[in-house]
Amino acid sequence: MMGAIPEANGNVADEENGSSVGGSIDFGTAEAVQYVRSLTDVGAMTRLLHECIAHQRAVDVELDELLSQRTDLDRHLLQLQRSSDVLDIVNSDADYMLSNVASTSDLADQVSRKVRELDLAQSRVRNTLLRIDAIVERANSLEGVHRALEAEDYESAACYVQTFLQIDAQYKDSGSDQLQRDRLLAAKKQLEGIVRKKLSAAVDQRDHPAILRFIRLFTPLGVEEEGLQVYVGYLKKVIAMRSRMEFEQLVEMMDQQNVNFVGCLTNLFKDIVLAIEENSEILSGLCGEDGIVYAICELQEECDSRGSVILNKYMEYRQLAKLSSEINAHNTNLLAVGGGPEGPDPREVELYLEEILNLMQLGEDYTEFMISKIKALTSVDPELLPRATKAFRSGSFSKVAQDLTGFYVILEGFFMVENVRKAIKIDEQVPDSLTTSMVDDVFYVLQSCLRRAISTSNISSVVAVLSGASSLLGNEYHEALQHKTREPNLGAKLFFGGVGVQKTGTEIATALNNMDVSSEYVLKLKHEIEEQCAEVFPAPADREKVKSCLTELADSSNAFKQALNAGIEQLVATITPRIRPLLDSVGTISYELSEAEYADNEVNDPWVQRLLHAVESNVAWLQPLMTANNYDTFVHLIIDFIVKRLEVIMMQKRFSQLGGLQLDRDARALVSHFSAMTQRTVRDKFARLTQMATILNLEKVSEILDFWGENSGPMTWRLTPAEVRRVLGLRVDFKSEAIAALKL
Repeated sequence: MMGAIPEANGNVADEENGSSVGGSIDFGTAEAVQYVRSLTDVGAMTRLLHECIAHQRAVDVELDELLSQRTDLDRHLLQLQRSSDVLDIVNSDADYMLSNVASTSDLADQVSRKVRELDLAQSRVRNTLLRIDAIVERANSLEGVHRALEAEDYESAACYVQTFLQIDAQYKDSGSDQLQRDRLLAAKKQLEGIVRKKLSAAVDQRDHPAILRFIRLFTPLGVEEEGLQVYVGYLKKVIAMRSRMEFEQLVEMMDQQNVNFVGCLTNLFKDIVLAIEENSEILSGLCGEDGIVYAICELQEECDSRGSVILNKYMEYRQLAKLSSEINAHNTNLLAVGGGPEGPDPREVELYLEEILNLMQLGEDYTEFMISKIKALTSVDPELLPRATKAFRSGSFSKVAQDLTGFYVILEGFFMVENVRKAIKIDEQVPDSLTTSMVDDVFYVLQSCLRRAISTSNISSVVAVLSGASSLLGNEYHEALQHKTREPNLGAKLFFGGVGVQKTGTEIATALNNMDVSSEYVLKLKHEIEEQCAEVFPAPADREKVKSCLTELADSSNAFKQALNAGIEQLVATITPRIRPLLDSVGTISYELSEAEYADNEVNDPWVQRLLHAVESNVAWLQPLMTANNYDTFVHLIIDFIVKRLEVIMMQKRFSQLGGLQLDRDARALVSHFSAMTQRTVRDKFARLTQMATILNLEKVSEILDFWGENSGPMTWRLTPAEVRRVLGLRVDFKSEAIAALKL
């Protein structure tokens, strides 16, 4: 028993060993054979045998699969064998091509190297030949300079100098003969001296062809800036001399009445512009477009000098300073008690204004042209543009022009005020016109003055004149418009003996027409000025200034409309007392009608026709005397009075259903008649009265719901729910309980 135990333990160990190794054994290897030999347990051997048989079967299956692919493999192998033959041929051809390409590449490298060497040699030969030609040309240029100087052929001499200097600059490292260079520079210096001397003599003699001949030599000599300065100086002298001569002639003629300062200034500007235009080629040939800008700036100095003298002399000739003082004194005296001496003659002032306008326009047009000329140049030094612009905007001529602008504003303001006052003073009826002469005269003066101010292209002038026009309209002209409507006892004067007085009616209607037309004229004037200023003053800041002044002008239109409304209301107040008795008589008319009474009313109207006759006799006669707008407003105010009074009266009555029909017929008659009297709609005026008639026509109280709220359709109710209940209560046959039960 004790001896069997170790054997059992050993078997167990072998079994464990076999199970642990057998699972990962690799059949067919030396390790597998060694493992089999080490087995001592029959069970382990049996399991291993089964595993070996299973492995063998798997191998058999795999072999069968491989053998089944043999046909395809044989076919592919045959194809590969054929391809191998082709590849051998391709390989041999590629080797042959490689050898050919390699030899060709070597040959190309050799040829390329030879070509580069040949090209280098050729370029060296070419440079050598050019240097030889340059040396010969230098020598020829040097000899040519001396020959040309001896022959006084200065153009050829300058060309020879230019050629020599160009060659010398191109071949600085050639080690050329210094003696040649010194001789050439000496000849160049000699030629420059001759050219300067000849040019100076030509300038003194005003020999323009000779000047052009010698000024062109400065470019080949390399002294373009000096030539530009000399030529521009010559142009300044010519312009100054011509301007001085014209100014002296102008001064000699100052004893005469018509002295043409405008022509004198025009000729100055014309000379400067022509000097630039006709010499642009010469100037740009010297220093490019910078030369043109330089010439413009230099000639502007002459413009500042001579132009300022002309403007100052004009202001002295017309005694503008004295005239302005007289105008200021005149304006001051108007405010004093008792007034003072009369101011200058407005007709004379208008002549001065036209002259000043022409002078200012000339200066502005010239400045704009020259600045646009500078801005049109494309290749100018950027630093020159601000300098050139500043020369025009801040020069002495510009400053004197500003002084002249100050005088213009004073004269224009005086002319405008005096002519407006004169138009007001001589105001009179115009045949076949609904307005008096004052309206057209005043707005013609304002339009002329504002157009003239805009023509100056000076925003300060426009703002000043525009402010003056707004002040005139808002004060003196506004007061003149209201003068007639402020008369006391207007009603007593309008009607005499129950009949309208034609003369008084015409005067009142014309005064109201003046306000209406003036309000329209202000808006037209505002629109015209706005359009013209938009063209002349494109800068946003300038437009804002104009817009601010135009707002003041528009305020005048609103003030005229307010005065017009007050005047028409005052006229209505003189008419309504003549209509009110007829309206009050409506209170005695009964609307609790029987069928017989209703039929009788259809034949014998109880009150509507008498009321309309009173309206016609008191209102309609003014229609041909008033503008359409005024008459429509007048009639509508009369309608407002009538309707409001009728609403009050009807709310105090009692109605039968036939009475409601009668009220509807009366309201329709009123609407029809007044619609024929005015161009504006009047139905909205009678809307409340018509709706009252509709309510009073209902068969029963509940029918109101067919017209109320969502069932109202296109009709907009002007009566409140409380008023609807009140109107329903006017029907004698409607129960108050039914009315109170309505949900409105």
